[in-house]
This record gives sequence, C-alpha cells and structure tokens, in this order.
Amino acid sequence: MNTYFITGIGTDVGKTVAAAIVTEALKADYWKPIQAGDLKHCDTKKVKQLVSNTTSVFHKNTYALHTPMSPHAAADIDGITIDVKKIKAPQTKNHLVVEGAGGLLVPINHKQTIIDIIQPNYKVIVVSRHYLGSINHSLLTINLLKDKGYNVSVIFSGNAHKTTEDIISTMTNVNIIGRIDEEPYFDKNVVKEYAEKFRKNLK
Repeated sequence: MNTYFITGIGTDVGKTVAAAIVTEALKADYWKPIQAGDLKHCDTKKVKQLVSNTTSVFHKNTYALHTPMSPHAAADIDGITIDVKKIKAPQTKNHLVVEGAGGLLVPINHKQTIIDIIQPNYKVIVVSRHYLGSINHSLLTINLLKDKGYNVSVIFSGNAHKTTEDIISTMTNVNIIGRIDEEPYFDKNVVKEYAEKFRKNLK
C-alpha cells in the first residue's frame, strides 16, 4: 500500500479537491496532519463530504489550530509548538492520502517546514494552478522534491493553459495525472468522475 502526499505550489490552488479525488480513486484513507483555522468546516470534513466509497477512513488531525494562518503562527497563538516527532501517520492497511498545509516551505515551527513531514517513501502529488508566476512556483516545488529523491506527479487545477502545462511537463519530466477543470461546483458525483479518469495514472 502507498502513501500519497498532496501539496500545492501555494495556497488556494485546489489541494483539498485533488485530495478528495485521489482518496476516491484509490478508496484510500485520508489524513491532514495539521489543520489551521475553520475547524468546524475543516478540510477533513470537506473531503469526507466529497467521497462516495465506504472504505475510506478519515483520521484525526495531529494538530488542530484555531487561527487561519501559517501553522507556526497559528500554533504560537494557541500557545503550543508543533513537534515533527509527534506527527506520525495513522496505522492502516489501506492506501493513505495525506494533505499538507499550503506549500512545501510553509513553516510549522521556527526551524521546520511542511517538507519535513514528508517521509522518504511517500509519493508526492503537486497541485499546480495557472496564474502569473505559477510556472516559477511549480518548477521550484517540483525540483526541490526531485532533488530530495521523491517520486513526484502533478495534477493541474483550473482552466487549461496549454503553454504553462506544456513547459512544466517538459522541464520536469514528471508523471502528469491529469487536470481538474474549473467546475461550477464539486460534489460526490463530480469527484467520482475525476476519480475514474485519474485512477490509471495513480498506480
């Protein structure tokens, strides 16, 4: 069984929807180690609402912080320090989808960032969304992961932008799982359709 870590080139690029699609495609378990803010409508609950299968288990956050800020700052407000050693993947005999917070270099304390919780055996899926500067952010993210030896794939998110997608693919030579279009809404049926499209490229 594999563990898939979902990261983004920045915030609000579509990580949570991508995580729901991968979770549905693999009937995997889901875990978000660090949640910062919006605890009543957190990403775990959002993914759970988008997944149809009855196999997936949704595991509890290791850290659930109250302020929608970078984890290190949210933790400071809550009067705690995030300890990487306490962030241990839940026990499961299933595939596991792990959703990060923001991008790879988002600080989780005053010394470590999100990349420090990605284990060497994890498959990493980068969610890339087109905007001015997104090629740079995508290449920085993907190349950092490749330099550290990770197995890297990409999901594009939002409206198609062929030249952006082509240059990222050409310059990184990583597996492209597919693209999530700018849909009017996402519900279980839409997520299920993407799950069926993406499944073959996840294995």
